[in-house]
Amino acid sequence: MKALFFLRHYNDIDHITPVISKWIDSGHTCDIVLIGNSRFRDDYRIKFLQGLNGVRMAYIADVLPPVEFIRWFFQTLILIRSLRRPFIGPIMNALASFYDARRREPIWRSTAKRLLTRSFGDNDEGVVVFDWIERNSSICVEWVKVMLSTAREMGLGTVSLPHGDSPHASQLIRRRELRLEPDTTFANAGIFERVVVPNELCSVRFRPFMDNQKLAVLGSPRYCDEWLAKLAELMPPSPLTRSDSKLKVVMFLRKSNFSTFWEEVGEVVRIVAGFPGVELVIKPHTRGGWQQSLTKDVSLRRLSNVSVAGGDVHSIYLMNWADVIIDLATSVVFEAVKTKKPVLAADYLHAGRSALAEFMPETELRCRDDVYKNIERFLSHGCDSFYIEEHHQRFLREMIDVGGPDVLSRYVALLEGQVRPEASQYQAHPHDSAAKLAFA
Repeated sequence: MKALFFLRHYNDIDHITPVISKWIDSGHTCDIVLIGNSRFRDDYRIKFLQGLNGVRMAYIADVLPPVEFIRWFFQTLILIRSLRRPFIGPIMNALASFYDARRREPIWRSTAKRLLTRSFGDNDEGVVVFDWIERNSSICVEWVKVMLSTAREMGLGTVSLPHGDSPHASQLIRRRELRLEPDTTFANAGIFERVVVPNELCSVRFRPFMDNQKLAVLGSPRYCDEWLAKLAELMPPSPLTRSDSKLKVVMFLRKSNFSTFWEEVGEVVRIVAGFPGVELVIKPHTRGGWQQSLTKDVSLRRLSNVSVAGGDVHSIYLMNWADVIIDLATSVVFEAVKTKKPVLAADYLHAGRSALAEFMPETELRCRDDVYKNIERFLSHGCDSFYIEEHHQRFLREMIDVGGPDVLSRYVALLEGQVRPEASQYQAHPHDSAAKLAFA
């Protein structure tokens, strides 16, 4: 069986690479088309995938004719929401109105047909895979809809795989989110035949927008035991070296659009840095970290035992280096939780309730006193026996290994199940007619 995977940024590469690896191990083949920033060509996971027998990889600019790629890129640029900002937003709106859906339709259909026929013949079986397509995705939803409807016309299955997890157990977590109602960020998920999530906590995002039969809860491909064992062999050597500091602490920040109480985050940095023998590294989010006020605070940068990690330093390097992690609700720390490295859920520094604090209350920081007492405790008594075992096991059972530890096999089975034996079995998908009407 064959699959066509589209990869676009750091997170989906991180979470979908394990699935592709298992797909190849199961005797199948695939094409991978990179549709994001070309800098990821040198990513160690991309290099790993390129070396697998049965994988063919290309950047979209190398597959499409130059003029067609330029038009595709232009149309994508004028429609993605990330450019709807002051100053440039009105220009993009005007371009999108002038270069309307009818004008965009030929290039969408041309690129879709070219990419799909490159991977599949008229009667080939297969499945087309994207990551989660959200309202704010750096990929044009209009184009994805055309890709999926064209794929279904060819008798191909369509699946959306996770590009992350749910670090929050609450909903109103971003700036200007003031009403407790379904989050339309995920409203486009129903354009796929199947959408996969790692756990039930994550499924809450999607259920309001689709039939429950579409949604599959399969566990975490990124943090399951099978992938972590393989990932340990793939990681390049860490650029970080151990120092003689008594306690090494890493703080992971969220994207700038999440409601974070930055003044208090700065105070926590000062509390931690005030302990002799403590070394603190701050890790901005991989996307949008430059927009965060904390990383621009000159007074914090002057602290001799505080540093800000560059974007080229992988989070796993920092977690391996650290003795303790302070987290503002990111899923990257799930890997540290699996190894029982202490993670302090700094819930009072942001507007949400973290999954860590929900499952393991012993991790929660509720005030400055908690910060101080925990650092003092780690310095005095070490970092062992931090988690309550019952809580830790429940977190692994319900957030990572949902349905059992053989997570990646379940992902492969779902993809296999979406491969239809022949194109003649095609049935119209509800969103296909909507995609056609958009250009009528």
